[in-house]
Amino acid sequence: MADVQALRRGDIFTEDDALWRVIDHQHIKMGRGSATVRLKVRNVRTGSTVEKTYNNGQRVNDVQLELHEVQFQYTDGDFYHFMNTETFEQLALSPADLEGITEYLTDNQLVVVEMYEDEPISIRLPTTVDLKIVGAEMGVVGDTAAGTPMKEIELETGLKMQAPMYLKLGEVVRIDTRDGSFVTRVRG
Repeated sequence: MADVQALRRGDIFTEDDALWRVIDHQHIKMGRGSATVRLKVRNVRTGSTVEKTYNNGQRVNDVQLELHEVQFQYTDGDFYHFMNTETFEQLALSPADLEGITEYLTDNQLVVVEMYEDEPISIRLPTTVDLKIVGAEMGVVGDTAAGTPMKEIELETGLKMQAPMYLKLGEVVRIDTRDGSFVTRVRG
């Protein structure tokens, strides 16, 4: 059991036979009344998002997830296939299970899968990944009107993003997986 005021973003708990992941957490104290905790949570299995309000001191059933290192093997169009690096068991996840993650996956990449009672819940990516540029707009001389000039690039995974003008086709760049931003050029 965990106190609701101790829950933070990313924590998972069970309630009403559903697994909930905390998206946002607010502690509200109004005047003389007792404090309340407002959580914005997402149902891990269905993806629906709701707000829940609890009195300060209420408890919920927290969940301990099993973490397993897996290696991304390939996609067949319908599923993304991973292999557990310790047991060599195969795991297939649908694109819906990997929402927001597929644009950072490359062949043989190591990631961590979170499991609850042998059910995959989510994938944890490394903070940054290195990806090769496969498409880039041409830079225009003098296109520096406001700050650092930017252009659109396409990476090997299909991700399109804004990046500095000096980047060229074939270079490898480091991308922050938390917000999808350009970090630095790794090599040319």
